[in-house]
Amino acid sequence: MTTLTAVSQVGQTSGGVEIKGSVKGKENYVPISGVEVSTDKGEYTKTNSLGEFKIRASIGDILIFESPEIETVRHRIISGEDVDVLVEGYGKGISKKRESSASKTRSVAMDHQRLLDSANFYKKTSLEKSIDFVAQSMEPLGTSGNKRELAQSLRTLGEIYLYHKQYDLAIDNFKDALSATESNRTKLLLGQAYTLNGQNDLAIRTLTSLIEEKSMVPYQRVELFEALGDANKGNGKIKEAQGYYKQGLVIAEKNQISPKIIDLNSKMADAFASEDREVEAEGYYRNSLDLSKKVAPERMIQESERVADYYNQKSRYGDEIQQRKKSLNELKQLSPPSVPRESKGVSGSDTITSQRINYKIASAYIAQDKLDEAIPYLEKSIVEADKDDDLVIQKDATRKLSEVYRNKGDFTKALESYQDYVAVVDSLYVRKEQEISRAARFNREIANTQNRISSLEQERELAQSKYSLAVTEQQLYEETSKRQKWIIYSLIFGIAMMSLTAFLYYRSDKQQKLANNLLALKSLRTQMNPHFIFNALNSVNNYIAKSDERSANRFLSEFSVLMRSVLENSEEDFIPLAKELELLELYVKLEHSRFADKFDYEVVVDPAVDVEAFQIPPMLLQPYIENAIWHGLRYKEEKGFLKIKVLPVTNDMLEIIIEDNGIGRKKSAELKTSNQKKQKSKGMGNIKKRIEILNDMYKNRVDVSISDLNGDHTGTRVSLKLKKQ
Repeated sequence: MTTLTAVSQVGQTSGGVEIKGSVKGKENYVPISGVEVSTDKGEYTKTNSLGEFKIRASIGDILIFESPEIETVRHRIISGEDVDVLVEGYGKGISKKRESSASKTRSVAMDHQRLLDSANFYKKTSLEKSIDFVAQSMEPLGTSGNKRELAQSLRTLGEIYLYHKQYDLAIDNFKDALSATESNRTKLLLGQAYTLNGQNDLAIRTLTSLIEEKSMVPYQRVELFEALGDANKGNGKIKEAQGYYKQGLVIAEKNQISPKIIDLNSKMADAFASEDREVEAEGYYRNSLDLSKKVAPERMIQESERVADYYNQKSRYGDEIQQRKKSLNELKQLSPPSVPRESKGVSGSDTITSQRINYKIASAYIAQDKLDEAIPYLEKSIVEADKDDDLVIQKDATRKLSEVYRNKGDFTKALESYQDYVAVVDSLYVRKEQEISRAARFNREIANTQNRISSLEQERELAQSKYSLAVTEQQLYEETSKRQKWIIYSLIFGIAMMSLTAFLYYRSDKQQKLANNLLALKSLRTQMNPHFIFNALNSVNNYIAKSDERSANRFLSEFSVLMRSVLENSEEDFIPLAKELELLELYVKLEHSRFADKFDYEVVVDPAVDVEAFQIPPMLLQPYIENAIWHGLRYKEEKGFLKIKVLPVTNDMLEIIIEDNGIGRKKSAELKTSNQKKQKSKGMGNIKKRIEILNDMYKNRVDVSISDLNGDHTGTRVSLKLKKQ
């Protein structure tokens, strides 16, 4: 039984009021935490450790109080009053003997909720602090065995991992929370995590079970249909996705849930755009844009940029430029002048900034071949990116500015811009190394904290096991058969726990090893690019030193084509062999143009080899060819020859052979200076490390051997055997 009291305290603002209140026991005013407080229009919150709450609502809305510990209470709001719910009989029936124990339990519950509130407070700013508060909330649960509080802690931990895009860990914790206590909210979060992790079938299976659930508030039901739409869209089922989005939109409009109305209009537009149904797409985009103008300016800019991206996809560059200029004007009025693209995640790449908008406007002008109009926007983008230390946009804008000047025929400015681009790439390389280091540290912190959580969970289960064992020992005197059964069950449980712990440790170790390999591989790839750039630029310097401007311009033009392809492939572990061979031919052509009197070359691909069917790590062969030219053929007195052959070995394996008739490895080593002998080739060292890591990850797919071509130690032969994936 509950009683409602209202105290007049006006807190009205435009569009609604802020309702404050509390939920407590009537007889002893004990705070009741964790009570779900919602409105029939979709607003939602929970009472804190003091039993207090705050919620946004409108006059005439109905407040709904739900908890397993009390009967559901409904109250219509008639003014901006405080609403206090007094629960009759809460805690009643506790004997004097148990009163102290019950008081202690309530105190533990209050501390538990307080710790979870702290974890949510630090969720966006400090992952370590946030998880530490969750761990503290779980520490006393080993003895109390409160499954409801355990589920709350695990769900909070899952939400923290979800925010930081650690989807696998979020899924594991949501599943553990559901194992402790069934909850619609936890199931909804699990379905969203599955979708974000690309496991759309599991998301649909989890979320579909909630469709017939009657106890969900309108806001949760809108989120359910939105999540089902996202999962179906991820599976390519656009019609089904549109159906779910429409169901969610109907509920959102009926209950006036403005943020979700905008979201669903925008997602409906995206779905129609993916089917090239431009009329319907533009209609929904227009709706989302008009609705966003009535809310915060940040949301209007988000929707405006989404519409501009749509215009870009449809090559409507004039409309795109006009839309982005509007976004730019709105953005200038904000402080700070940036808008996050999504509500989840902390990645800086998801931020809308003036430098990014200027860059996209310039790109649209370039697509229309309006180079003069594009230049001012590229220059603004570079200046603003430099001011905000946005190296990615600064790099892209500087490169594009160099290309624009080159296309205009202004090769002097093109070269200056390209030199600036090279300098930015060098800075970005240093930044990437720092990011890799931070990512490794971040992963270690997550692994350590998750291990701590796992230990606490094991301690809780162990405490429960001890409690069960104590109960069994009390019954030993009464029934021998029961004692034997309990002993057997305890042993089975212990073995299962040990097996599960061993499996979890093995899986965690395997995932950590894979993550370390990926980080190392990425680091080596990022090292290869500057190494290759600086070596290749030496060739340009040679032409410039000779005052051969035409050759320098021609070489620079072909070199820029090669560099663009190299940078595009730099993020991939494997690329098609055909693409790698095209890049190698272009590289050998550039080197031959400089050393035409030193060597000729030939690239032979056996007709029986299907180069499209094989994948190869990018820039794997280039260092071997570079060594052949620079250390073998360049020092040969007469004209040498370089031959690259691609031959079949088996149906699933081919061999790539690089042969040169140069002076050989022994003679080349003798010609090196003392300083050169002290240093190993950075390119060859990186190649060796890359092959070791790739073979560890993909089970010996690449095998390289180097030998002398002739018996007199002249010439060099490199054999690389590659297995099909």
